Amino acid sequence: MNEMLTLLLAWVAGVLLGAMFFGGLWWTVRRGVTSKRPALWFLGSMLLRSFIALAGFYFVSDGHWQSLLACLVGFVIVRLLVTRLNRVYEKSTGLAREATHAP
Repeated sequence: MNEMLTLLLAWVAGVLLGAMFFGGLWWTVRRGVTSKRPALWFLGSMLLRSFIALAGFYFVSDGHWQSLLACLVGFVIVRLLVTRLNRVYEKSTGLAREATHAP
């Protein structure tokens, strides 16, 4: 039972890491497109988000591949949810039609 609890906690940590990573990406895109220096925002955000995610995976795994896999599954589930929510958001706001071609 202790192993199942460990895997569940690793999965929850993966969900939290995914929410932080993709939430930070969303925040960066919204902030970066209106900034005078968007490259600085995007580069800095990518480095920070990647560092936090990789450090989180490292500490959660604690040398056990099962915990790392559970954490990665939680991370990927959040990615799939964010992708689906983004499609719904684009359809409801009409952004999908604008973004289908370049001017």
